[in-house]
Amino acid sequence: MPKTLVAGQSAKQYLLGLFDIAVAVADPIKTIPLALPPKPPGRVVVIGAGKASARMAEAVEQVWGPCEGLVITRYGYGRACKGIEIVEAAHPVPDEAGRAATARMLTLLDGVGEGDFVLALISGGGSSLLIAPAGTISLAEKQQLNADLLASGAPIDQMNLVRKHLSNVKGGQLAAAAWPARMLSLMISDVPGDDPAFIASGPTVAEHSDRGDARDILNRYGIAYGASIAKVLDTKSTVIQVGDQRLSRTENRVISAPSQSIAAAGAQASLDGLSVNNLGDDLEGEARDLAAHQVHQALAIQQALGPDDPPVLLLSGGECTVSGRGGGIGGPNAEFALAAAIHLNGCAGIHGIACDTDGVDGAADVAGAVIGPDTLDKARAIGIAAEDFLARNDSHHFFELIDDQVVPGPTLTNVNDFRAFIIQPKGKI
Repeated sequence: MPKTLVAGQSAKQYLLGLFDIAVAVADPIKTIPLALPPKPPGRVVVIGAGKASARMAEAVEQVWGPCEGLVITRYGYGRACKGIEIVEAAHPVPDEAGRAATARMLTLLDGVGEGDFVLALISGGGSSLLIAPAGTISLAEKQQLNADLLASGAPIDQMNLVRKHLSNVKGGQLAAAAWPARMLSLMISDVPGDDPAFIASGPTVAEHSDRGDARDILNRYGIAYGASIAKVLDTKSTVIQVGDQRLSRTENRVISAPSQSIAAAGAQASLDGLSVNNLGDDLEGEARDLAAHQVHQALAIQQALGPDDPPVLLLSGGECTVSGRGGGIGGPNAEFALAAAIHLNGCAGIHGIACDTDGVDGAADVAGAVIGPDTLDKARAIGIAAEDFLARNDSHHFFELIDDQVVPGPTLTNVNDFRAFIIQPKGKI
């Protein structure tokens, strides 16, 4: 197999470079100035929540100057702003810092009026960071429910639907709290399909569902809940329905999406002489099942390549789930990579990467992992078996032990998962 692909890089280095491109395209410092209107006259209040929200706030102040406001982001994702207060809180399971900051944000919105302008900065992660439990639901109960939802394997849209109906801030309620002020909500999408209603559980977007739908999801995935949650589910939901006047002055705009990042990586690969096969940015499903399917595709592509054909880049995005409860530490991207390595079984000429563009795979400060023909050999050399780690959903530990984790630190954006395989022709191996 050729030692290099482009400019002296190995296949793994090249894949890491493509991941960096996917992240850079979605950097709010680049995207916010393109989406931001001139600063309105009068009082302007900036609010927001999500793993990209502090970077978004930083970008806003670079254009508008110091602003009044409050933004909630994940621990470690804060940025220095001159006027906007940045609060760090827990993700993916909420904590008291998030609850207290959300209460303060709602109080701030109590003071805006018809002549004021509210800019909302929303990105993935906001579902956990904006925390205002409905009814008498306690923070501890919301924390347990969030943990159970994350472990259930439910798709993100269904998890967020449940969260909306157990909240006093999601499902359009944040925008309603700002009524009658005018609101512009700028969003960075981390959900398949880019539906604003599911980005951070749609705090500024009208909702079609009801609490019966939320109850059905909990029952479908066997998630137990206590009396206070049951009482809320049995009452009329407070989410804001389509046509509600309180959302008539709110505009929602998605400014960064997974498709843009996947396309940018593919465009670079094309320039470098690779043949690009883009499977789309909205793939969902169990991580290990999706890995098996994509490995089957990669092997079929390799089988069809002639010795003089260029390498193929197989790209995809979306959001996998992990429904196992094996007790290990892992995330959907690392589990995808581990399962893919097992199915490839050392196949020469195929390398892969699976990473979350927010730098956090599951609950760990690890984006994901890279794999290649040597992955299983590296494990055997230190006396461990990949299958054992997959069985207990312990993918982060596996890749830590063989030194193939991808740990970029806070990326300050969030456009969902990035997955890619480089497939070399057999004739060049």
